[in-house]
Amino acid sequence: MAKYSIDLDLAFAALADPTRRAIVSRLCEGPQTVSELSKPFELALPSLLKHVQVLEQSGLISSEKTGRIRTCKIEPDALHATEAWIHQHVTAWEQRLDRLEAHIARMKRKK
Repeated sequence: MAKYSIDLDLAFAALADPTRRAIVSRLCEGPQTVSELSKPFELALPSLLKHVQVLEQSGLISSEKTGRIRTCKIEPDALHATEAWIHQHVTAWEQRLDRLEAHIARMKRKK
């Protein structure tokens, strides 16, 4: 459980930044070079590379360097882990709301 928690902490910390979320969204469309990723952002390349590094450390993306070109791609397993955590909590809240709704319906029938 501890490693799972650390992995989630890193993933959610990485996704807390809007630039990194945008990078992940773009990589969901397919692998891209760092220079392709940098086009829509008003960031210097070194700043974008720091975002890429955070995403790599979180396990959300990976990159491969061929010569002078670094290509990034999404790592679906890390996204699946965060999705599973979110789904687990959404399900719990939905069950609570269902119980509340049933309770309210019972209260209305008693009146």
